[in-house]
Amino acid sequence: MTRVLVIEDNRNLATGLRNNLEIEGYEVLAAADGQAGLSLARSSSPDLIILDLMLPGVDGYRVLATLREEGIDTPVLILSARGEEADKVLGFRLGADDYVAKPFGLLELLARVDALLRRASAAGSAAKLAAPVSFGDVYVDPRTHTVQRAGSAVALRPKEYDLLIALLQRRGRSRRGQNCSRRCGATRARSIAARSTRTSPSFGASSRMIHRSRATFSRCGKQDIDSSPDPP
Repeated sequence: MTRVLVIEDNRNLATGLRNNLEIEGYEVLAAADGQAGLSLARSSSPDLIILDLMLPGVDGYRVLATLREEGIDTPVLILSARGEEADKVLGFRLGADDYVAKPFGLLELLARVDALLRRASAAGSAAKLAAPVSFGDVYVDPRTHTVQRAGSAVALRPKEYDLLIALLQRRGRSRRGQNCSRRCGATRARSIAARSTRTSPSFGASSRMIHRSRATFSRCGKQDIDSSPDPP
């Protein structure tokens, strides 16, 4: 479950944020001062931090600066009543990823949280696939955008390659069709997979590596996915 750390000294606001984020499906941790927030950020590995600036003890700017100095690159959304341009510029210079001034619209805040998490997830997935990956006798090298099966090159169209990468990022787990469509920019991801598995000899039905079902879109085959392999 995606974990969000809220560092906010206003108890009512912190409770409201927790309730609404939990409704959205997030696990929420809360800290009421800067020092407690730093401790939780270090120990709990949150996926996102919502940070107030005017905190007792260590203020939000110092919390942010300390996190970045320690190499903690967790996305940080500043949520503060300090809405002047100079405040925002300082926040971004210290390493904030987004800045929302109070008072704020809840729906906009939730949308920004979702956008930051999607961006961070995409960046993390891209980093994980910087090295070659294999599953079964299929070898994918993202550095050169090449695919081999049993030592032979596989010719894939650009959208087919993007779809394969999207599935590899799930490491064997199923992925819904609309999510694949967003990931590879295709409006008919199911059709792409159907055409690829039906027409490409290298992905023949006798040893299919992409599986489809009604509820979920598809997943890479049953074999374990190995990073940094040698070409087959």
